[in-house]
Amino acid sequence: MSDPAPPLPSKKLYIETVGCQMNVLDSELVVSQLRSEGYELTDDPGQADTILYNTCSVRQHAEDKIYSALGRIKHLKRGRPDVSIGVLGCMAQKDQKQILHRAPHVDVVAGPGQLGRVSELLEAAKREGRPQLAVSLARNAGKTLEVLDSFPTFDPDRGPAEPTPRGATPFQAFVRIQMGCDKFCTYCIVPSVRGPEQGRPPGLIVEEARRLVGQGVREITLLGQTVNSYKYNHGDGRTSRLSDLLAALHDLDGLLRLKFVTNFPLDMTDDLLQAVRDLPKASRYLHVPAQSGCDAVLKRMKRLYTVDQYDEMMARIRETVPGVAVSSDFIVGFCGETEESFGKSVELVRRSRFKNSFIFKYSPRAGTKADDRFDDDVPEEVKRRRNGLLLAEQTAICREDNLPFVGRAVEVLVEGPSKAAGRQGESDGPGGVTQMTGRTTCDRIVVFTGNRRQAGHLLPVVVEDVSAVTLFGRVLTTESAPSPGPEAALS
Repeated sequence: MSDPAPPLPSKKLYIETVGCQMNVLDSELVVSQLRSEGYELTDDPGQADTILYNTCSVRQHAEDKIYSALGRIKHLKRGRPDVSIGVLGCMAQKDQKQILHRAPHVDVVAGPGQLGRVSELLEAAKREGRPQLAVSLARNAGKTLEVLDSFPTFDPDRGPAEPTPRGATPFQAFVRIQMGCDKFCTYCIVPSVRGPEQGRPPGLIVEEARRLVGQGVREITLLGQTVNSYKYNHGDGRTSRLSDLLAALHDLDGLLRLKFVTNFPLDMTDDLLQAVRDLPKASRYLHVPAQSGCDAVLKRMKRLYTVDQYDEMMARIRETVPGVAVSSDFIVGFCGETEESFGKSVELVRRSRFKNSFIFKYSPRAGTKADDRFDDDVPEEVKRRRNGLLLAEQTAICREDNLPFVGRAVEVLVEGPSKAAGRQGESDGPGGVTQMTGRTTCDRIVVFTGNRRQAGHLLPVVVEDVSAVTLFGRVLTTESAPSPGPEAALS
């Protein structure tokens, strides 16, 4: 019998991620790949053999943060020239050689379509003694299939022995069902850096989810740039939609909850809403960016819908899915946005009563149609003021809509200790008691006193107080059950 293979030498990996859930998943996949080759994670770049930055190009602030980090890290590289430094993701695809010009100490630049090659590129940089650049074709640099082939999906058709990436906790995971985008909003760089829209085969998605659930995952979030436009043509006349995929995943034993982000308003079909209504594991939560409440601004953004169409979609959502929570995105200060235009966004927030809204100041992105066609003509101080006003309006709505939860019992999927407990370095009390957190089926954050053993379980929690973003409560016991009635209904 042959001797077992010697263990791989241990190497330390530091990775910093900026941006959306898609970037978080990409980083998890890269870490999984490198762990299988002997890497161990460290949260100290000073102790790392390899330092990776997974980047975002949606806003200038995200890029500035990475260039600042690269500026700081060059001093470490001077003292330890053997350290490998890599820039991955959207900024790598967008800036390409510019990164090497501004930060010549970088060893690897790899776009989203080349993340599966990170290990190979790191080895090549060391072997050849020069930086490695690996990016996909520009959208106009070849035929559609050629461009598509240059953006291979980096998703695991792995065997069960390989580590599976996880989300925020061991009980949560992201699963990508779609990569790229074909919407071409004028302000957005994503179609350029993430490539053409392509859906993964549903069979692979279900198998990946089954493997995750078998490893203890209880909540899966499906990811796509416009996730509700997911379609997969099987080539035999059959087409799978997101509603079909939800139905297939819903039957996995051990799975407790299904989510999906981010949705595009025009693709919010009735069959999808009916699936959310009829499938008990489907979270009654939809994130549907509006971006503006003004038709003129939406047209300049090339969002493809009008405010009336967005309102009609919201009405169908409320009618079809009782108790649903909807969140949104808004950009303030987009090119040509007047005070009247901004006021229409405020009105849309007021009548839609979103669970929450992510509000951003417009940031011009080189390579987008908006940057080519329109002047960035809203002053920065006006952007800041509008951002603050819209945020204040949304915050007031959040608190008002959370107040009716006081006295009600809500079903919470427990995620783990709260952020506050972690920041304070809180040690568990007698019996392992600590502050725990989780979310309702409509994605409201709930904080309560509990213990770590509850993580990954569904628990009824009685809400006793609220803020604009959080429900505070206690675990429901027989002795503490509220009086029977509609206020005690699970939500």
